Amino acid sequence: MDLFLVDVVSRILHVSTAIALVGGSMFTLFVLIPSAEQLTAPEHEKLRELIGGKWKKWIHAGIAIFLVTGFYNYFRAMPLHKGDGLYHALVGTKILLGLVVFLIASALVGRSKGLAFIRDSRILWLRILVLVALVIVSISGFVKVRASSMKSGTPVVREESN
Repeated sequence: MDLFLVDVVSRILHVSTAIALVGGSMFTLFVLIPSAEQLTAPEHEKLRELIGGKWKKWIHAGIAIFLVTGFYNYFRAMPLHKGDGLYHALVGTKILLGLVVFLIASALVGRSKGLAFIRDSRILWLRILVLVALVIVSISGFVKVRASSMKSGTPVVREESN
C-alpha cells in the first residue's frame, strides 16, 4: 500500500494545526488581550468567556491532531534517520516541548483548580507558550532543512576557505 497520500495529508494537517494554534495564541497575546484591556471589567470578563468556550474546542482538537499526526510522521521518518543521534535528540526535545505547550494551553482554557495559578498569570504563561512554540517551530525548520541538505549532499555547515 502506498502511504504517500497519507504522508502528505498528515504533514498538511500537522503544519496547518501549528499555524492555527500558534497564530491564534500570538493573536491573543499581542492583539486581543491589549485590546480587551480597554473594555470595562464586566465587558472584558464576558469577552473572555465567549472566546474561551470556542477557543477551548480548537485547543483540544488541535492537541489530538498534533498527537496523531506527530507520532505518525515521526514513526514514518524513523527509518530514514536510523543512527542519526542529532535528529532523534532534536525531535525528542520537540516532542517534550510540545507536551509543555499542551499543558499550558489546556490549563489556560481549562477549569482545573490545581492549574488556576496559570490562568491567574495568563499573560506570563501565554508568553511562555508562544516562546516554547517558536522554539518548536525553529527545531522543526532546522530538522527539515538539515534532512533535505543531507539528502542532496549539500553540507549543513559550510566552512569558508582561506
